Amino acid sequence: MADNEFSGGSACSESEPFALQVLGNSMEPEFPDGCIVTIEPAKLCEHGMFIMCLVEDTRWFRLYLKDDDGERLVALNDLYPEIPLEDLEWQVEGIVTQRTLLRSQSPSGRRESKHYEYA
Repeated sequence: MADNEFSGGSACSESEPFALQVLGNSMEPEFPDGCIVTIEPAKLCEHGMFIMCLVEDTRWFRLYLKDDDGERLVALNDLYPEIPLEDLEWQVEGIVTQRTLLRSQSPSGRRESKHYEYA
């Protein structure tokens, strides 16, 4: 077995969608604490996409905005400040394509999913 067999994954596994649980309230109300998001690996993003990215060695799940005010990451909860990306080292790791609410989070008491499609 090669030393790097499990360390970096294969090209196939790196291109597969994966799911993460949202921790905290920074993306509420759209993404409540404990909900599950499905992320499609990507290297690029566009204005208005929910993304997972690495900024200066810290991973963030935020709304990506690019307009006259520059590029920035925005939390949906106003209690959290924007993250201006100018002069920072950052890279997109994936784009959120689905949100799943657990039964306890859903008004109907049933598990609910919402899909995100970007133009």
